[in-house]
This record gives sequence, C-alpha cells and structure tokens, in this order.
Amino acid sequence: MIKGFGGVFWRTRNLEATKKWYSEVLMLEIDDWNGTVIQPQSGNETIFSFFAENDSYFPTDQQVMLNFQVHNLDETIKHLEHVGVPLAKQQETGDFGKFIWIEDPDGRLVELWEKEEDGAESN
Repeated sequence: MIKGFGGVFWRTRNLEATKKWYSEVLMLEIDDWNGTVIQPQSGNETIFSFFAENDSYFPTDQQVMLNFQVHNLDETIKHLEHVGVPLAKQQETGDFGKFIWIEDPDGRLVELWEKEEDGAESN
C-alpha cells in the first residue's frame, strides 16, 4: 500500500535561520515554499523505525531524529569544519556504515550516515 515517504514536516522557532542553516550546512536548496524535494538515488533508502520512549540512542526529549544519507562522510566532515559546525557525536562505524551527529539551530540532533557498501566489511 505505501509507495514511499511523501515528506518530513516539523515546526521551528526561527524559520529563516533554520532554512539558512539547512541550506548552508547540509547544502539543501530550500525553495520559497520553505522546503525542497530530495530525489531518491540508486542505493539510497529511507528507513522508518520506532524507538521505545526511554531508548537512549538519541535524547528522550527529542521525539524525532532526522537521518540523512551522504555520499562520503569524510568529505561531509570537512565541509562541516569549513562552515564551523561542530560534531555533536564523533564518527562511529558499525554494521550499517559510518555515522555522525550534528545539532541544528533548534537544538535537534541530526544524524548523517554513509551507508556500508554491500560486500564491504566494517572497520
């Protein structure tokens, strides 16, 4: 029945600052309607997952965490350093790939993920 995600929507305290941050830091082209369309690419997938209310993977006072898949996490980290965005969590490598966290202007943690390539071994 479900074809895919139609969008992710949330409220923000400062619309203009948040749009500017996502545009400059994550290089998302935010249009006049306050959003963008991210076209799926081969090898990209969207995960829909539930966490228990007391799960400690991300802060319990944050109801939702965004996870963006990136092509190259090392290059992404260099870009973040260049624009002055500190990592909220240092790079971790696991069965599914490499992950870091950054914090958006509303204090929301955002996870950036470089997917483990099929057949590649984890570090």
